[in-house]
Amino acid sequence: MSTEQTEEAHSTMGDAKKHWEDLRREARFLENEIDTKLVSYSKIGANSTLSAAADRESDTAPLLSSGRMYESLSEEIDVLLKRLTEVNEKMGEFPPQNSSLATPALIHTLTRHRDILQDYTQEFRKTQNNLKSRKEREELLQGVKKEIDSSKTALNRRLDLYMKERDHLVSSERMVDEQIAIAIDTKEGLVTQRAAFKKIQSRMMDITSRFPTLNNLIHKINMKKRKDSIIIGCVIGICTFLLLYYGFHN
Repeated sequence: MSTEQTEEAHSTMGDAKKHWEDLRREARFLENEIDTKLVSYSKIGANSTLSAAADRESDTAPLLSSGRMYESLSEEIDVLLKRLTEVNEKMGEFPPQNSSLATPALIHTLTRHRDILQDYTQEFRKTQNNLKSRKEREELLQGVKKEIDSSKTALNRRLDLYMKERDHLVSSERMVDEQIAIAIDTKEGLVTQRAAFKKIQSRMMDITSRFPTLNNLIHKINMKKRKDSIIIGCVIGICTFLLLYYGFHN
């Protein structure tokens, strides 16, 4: 092999090693990023609720912000895992193409990076599935709670209507009792007046029997009194009927 070919081979090997180190540094960087985000991702599932509706009823971390963080981290980790997979695939292309680089240490390093990728992928999928299951469970429980609250609200509304109707009936009954009491008082007043009129009439009869000349005048007075009594009776009867009618239809 000539000197130029040897130098060219060394140059190619040097470029390959440099490229390998660049890929390895990128893989380590991605692994550190994924590890950090997986820790945060796991904490979300452990310390907060994923349903925004359920968070308004709980004392945990704000659910709306937790839900957004959950979705954002999930997307970021998924993108990082895809990038790490591409880097590992590129790293795996070197040993076959450059047999001198396929040392046990390199193969061990490549295997280690693949194992880390597999572990991170499994951990991410497991945590993601657990969080999704928890979110679905919380949403289901929240839906049941909403239905229960809705039923309670409807029941309370019906009870309020029944109580208002009861109060209305009690008020109407009280008003009817008041009108009946007024009618009874009016009747007692009329009875008292009638007794007084009879007493006056008896006295007037005594006077007429003693003074015949006043008989004609007393007769006219009696006629007017009967007429007035009839009018007063009609007025009282109409007023009592109107009061009763108003009481029963109010």
